[in-house]
Amino acid sequence: MADPMRIRAQAQNGNALVRVLMSHEMETGQRKDSSGKVIPAWHITDVTVAHNGKPVMTAEWGPAVSKNPFLQFSIKNAKAGDKIAVTWKDNKGETRTDEATVS
Repeated sequence: MADPMRIRAQAQNGNALVRVLMSHEMETGQRKDSSGKVIPAWHITDVTVAHNGKPVMTAEWGPAVSKNPFLQFSIKNAKAGDKIAVTWKDNKGETRTDEATVS
């Protein structure tokens, strides 16, 4: 898999606006290939976000989330220099973590 994530975090009025682009195929398990065989489900199931090592968000996703999902959110009381870490896990057990510094 190519770049697992691109994270941008910008300080804004005492908060951080965080944008995350996750590289993942996100198969639902309902499509068929050219020979008619079902393409197995493969999707992100869990997303967690930490601000300076402290968990601030968790999400449970299913197969209805689009390919290469984009996530945007704000973190209160964040400032330039703080660390934002995003981790995802998929239904095959693969896990990716990436970190960005608030600018």
